[in-house]
Amino acid sequence: MILFKTIKYKNFLSTGNQYTEIDFTKNKTNLIVGTNGAGKSTVLDALTFSLFGKPFRKINKPQLVNSVNEKDCKVEVEFSVGNIEWKVVRGIKPAIFEIWRNGSVLDQSSAALDQQKWLEQNVLKMNFKSFTQIVILGSSTFVPFMQLSAAHRREVIEDLLDIKIFSSMNVVIKEKIRQSKDEIKVLDLKKQSLADKLKMQENFISELENRGKENIQKKNQLISTLDKEVEVFMRESAILEEGIFEKQKEVGEYVGAGDKLKKLGTLKGKISQKVSTITKEHKFFTENTVCPTCTQSIEETFRINRINDAQSKAKELQSGYKELEEAIKEEEDRERQFLTLSKEILKLTNDISQNNTKIAGCQRQIRDLEHEIQTITEQLENRNTEHEKLEEFKENLKTTYDELSSKKDTINYYDFSYSLLKDGGVKTKIIKKYLPLINQQVNRYLQMMDFYINFTLDEEFNETVQSPIHEDFSYASFSEGEKARINLALVFAWREVAKFKNSVHTNLILFDEVFDSSLDGFGTDEFLKIIRYVIKDANVFVISHKTGLEDKFETVHRFEKVKGFSHIVS
Repeated sequence: MILFKTIKYKNFLSTGNQYTEIDFTKNKTNLIVGTNGAGKSTVLDALTFSLFGKPFRKINKPQLVNSVNEKDCKVEVEFSVGNIEWKVVRGIKPAIFEIWRNGSVLDQSSAALDQQKWLEQNVLKMNFKSFTQIVILGSSTFVPFMQLSAAHRREVIEDLLDIKIFSSMNVVIKEKIRQSKDEIKVLDLKKQSLADKLKMQENFISELENRGKENIQKKNQLISTLDKEVEVFMRESAILEEGIFEKQKEVGEYVGAGDKLKKLGTLKGKISQKVSTITKEHKFFTENTVCPTCTQSIEETFRINRINDAQSKAKELQSGYKELEEAIKEEEDRERQFLTLSKEILKLTNDISQNNTKIAGCQRQIRDLEHEIQTITEQLENRNTEHEKLEEFKENLKTTYDELSSKKDTINYYDFSYSLLKDGGVKTKIIKKYLPLINQQVNRYLQMMDFYINFTLDEEFNETVQSPIHEDFSYASFSEGEKARINLALVFAWREVAKFKNSVHTNLILFDEVFDSSLDGFGTDEFLKIIRYVIKDANVFVISHKTGLEDKFETVHRFEKVKGFSHIVS
């Protein structure tokens, strides 16, 4: 049970810088009166603001700060739950949200929204909507239970019966189902990957064991073929080298022909020059008897001797010239032979070079093949390691299958739990169990207010009305006064159920102008009898404009405005 003790507030709405304090436990029945705007309903706004961070009435949060002082707005509420004393302090300008437990403020490291959620779930055990159905019944922004949506009706009942934990569990399980499905997707991908690796490893081992020796044999055969090619090329090169040796011996016979040809050519030039000179001299003495230069006569004997001498030398030179030409021709033939042999030697040398290149290529291929043979041989020697890898893949795949099976079993359990925790599951069975008590208490309080109808709620919280004088009636069919009686009966019934269930039971009920307009005099009297004589364990506060009610309450709190600020004057 939540035992609300005191509330105090300052600079809140029309309240000034002095605290306004109300003791909730001093008297059982309390009347709050005052003129319009005096601050009567401020108590409700302060209470819900301190507990839930928002006022009871539709007021924007910045407007809660007193418009004159415009700062230091503060509300404190003290209550106990069992043996634990709680205090909640909330303020604006500066912003304050403190939760005190047994005189010590709790850690405020978490966000305000998380603190509020913790307060509602772990201390109050109800949210704003449930609180305004069970503790406060107002005329301004209060929405009666019968005017709430089906979802909000269920929310109130779940708080009342303390079964909201099932909804929270359902959210947790739903998240776990989502996480498990994501994990299953990952495991499926892992399973497929391992299956592929396993298949590849099996193929690799099969290739290694079944074709390894065959590959080695083929590569050895290829090496043998390459060796034979190398031998052929080497034999060809040896033959070519022999040809070169023979050609080099042969070419030795013609070495120097070029130099000798140059010398003979020079000699030929000199002889030609001499022949030309002798020819000119022979012509001169043959054609001239007088010197054309000095006009002296040339002695005939001298002239004939010179002519004979020139003719003799010319014959000599002509004979030598012919021999020289034969010698030149012979050397030219030797030079041509030398060049021919040199070309043949060069060609043979090129052929040897090409053979050497082919030999090198074959030897490179042989080395590569030998390396591949060595690799295959090592793999064959180490195939036990490959089998170990295969066994590791198999073990990992088995583990993954086991994990998948376990996750799928877990999802089945979660799905079963999820179906139990849905609105149509365990919660409905619990609600069914308490529906007779709820309906019994509602009709009990309706009869106390002289409203003789059989008002029942079903599992979906839809009403059925049975009465001799009301046929095919629903909540909406009643007058405002009759609706007010039903609303009051529901509030009183909620308290009885909460008391029985020991869930959200509190000592406090606040009524804000609930019978000022809707309840007639007779209904007001019956309501007052209920709060005075029937409700035994509650501190009831009634806010009203009606006159003549003061003597029916133990305490009267009168609110007035003094110099623009609200005060309690009595």
